[in-house]
Amino acid sequence: MSRVLSAISEYAASCPDAIALSDGEVGLTYSKVEKLIFDTSGKLKETGARTLGLALDNSPLWAVLDLASISSGQKLVPLPGFFSPSQLVHAISDSGIDLILTDRPEYLSLLEGARLRVIRVAERELCRKKYFEIYIENQARSLIHPGTAKITYTSGTTGQPKGVCLGLDTIEGVAVALSRAAQATPEDRYLSVLPLATLLENIAGLYIPLLAGATCLLLPLEKVGLYGVTKLDVAKMAGALAEYRATGTNLTPQLLQALLVFIEAKPSLNLDSLRFVAVGGAPVSERLLRHAQALNLPVYEGYGLSECASVVSLNTPHNHRVGSVGKPLPHIQLKFGEDGEILVKGSAMLGYSGMQAVDPEEYWPTGDTGFLDESGYLHLTGRKKNIYITSFGRNVAPEWVERELTHHPAIAQAAVFGEGKPWPVAVVVPRNPALVEEAIEQANRELPDYAQVAAWIVADAPFTPENGQLTSNGRLKRDAIWPVYRERIERLYSKKTVS
Repeated sequence: MSRVLSAISEYAASCPDAIALSDGEVGLTYSKVEKLIFDTSGKLKETGARTLGLALDNSPLWAVLDLASISSGQKLVPLPGFFSPSQLVHAISDSGIDLILTDRPEYLSLLEGARLRVIRVAERELCRKKYFEIYIENQARSLIHPGTAKITYTSGTTGQPKGVCLGLDTIEGVAVALSRAAQATPEDRYLSVLPLATLLENIAGLYIPLLAGATCLLLPLEKVGLYGVTKLDVAKMAGALAEYRATGTNLTPQLLQALLVFIEAKPSLNLDSLRFVAVGGAPVSERLLRHAQALNLPVYEGYGLSECASVVSLNTPHNHRVGSVGKPLPHIQLKFGEDGEILVKGSAMLGYSGMQAVDPEEYWPTGDTGFLDESGYLHLTGRKKNIYITSFGRNVAPEWVERELTHHPAIAQAAVFGEGKPWPVAVVVPRNPALVEEAIEQANRELPDYAQVAAWIVADAPFTPENGQLTSNGRLKRDAIWPVYRERIERLYSKKTVS
């Protein structure tokens, strides 16, 4: 049986009136949540659906439906609100979702545009929240590996995200290890400020607190100041952490940076309840972590990837080294390739949808490079390929964005950069300078918000083999382009802020 569901049942018996889930206004006790899971699981089974798509804002409803899918044994595919329409259609079609549970009526037009036949629609209410059941005629386009409990789609290093098929034992194994590492207790109040549709928040914001008998604070994302993935009202986020006396939360580097600046400007803000703030999803500067220390904010950096069920290593209060991403979790084994690539064994996915199954005895190549120091702390040194990670934790392949930009006739060439930054910057070679802005706006409409180009500069000259900025077969030489435009790009970031 599921370890999370077993824990809920134990707490429902031993402390039935303890609050398990709260939307900030109304709390659901462990005994109530256990009953909701049982009842909802039965109703989900009656639908006959094989694969459920969950497209909801953060809320106790999201949690109950997720937990009920575990109980019912149906595969679940979280559908992130920050995905573009084409990415959502790909995830729905690829995984074979035949029942979408959503609070977003626009899914009907999305499915109609994708020519997915809607069989029927039912309106439901649960946890004081209305939602729709949208039944569709849909067969998985890809092989879904046996034993899959959840398919989490990567944020998209190309236009087509990959479906990471994970077994329940693997997911819960990571949750148990993290709960122990963070020393979670029944007194904890974990506030989710990131979408539950992301695997890490699903585990950290829901499974870990429930394993400990703690409270999950699952407010709508707008109430904690997050709009999409890149737009933040830091005053709302800080206010929610203080108002609800949160003991823990999970942040990206960009959110942490915004919070630190806000704390300095509002010294009266009381965040003394916080005892564990995890930060990850993208490289974190040591200077940022030192800044958090100076403000007495208990921030601990970690590292992981969806293919390894979200977390590989983590700093903790008892094992903490700034500049590292912590010690590997107990079930994790690491080794390193000749080029320094980090190879991981111990919590592997079953495989990508439609691709060969992964041998659990083999080491998974992460694409990141790094090393273990003499004390066993893991340090990251870079990425093997061009893929960069934004400061909001989203993976982006620059070639994908460049392809959208150069699709417009006004742009001949484009080089995109954005490692560790909140949004990408493009260096463009225009065909028609007067239409570059229009071209970028058009490209942005085709991209999810985390990959949209927010600022650009015009190149001094085309990228060519002659100036060393292009290979003979037409590939950009990024290491040659970057030094030429670095100062101008950095000035764009210093001048422009994202509202």
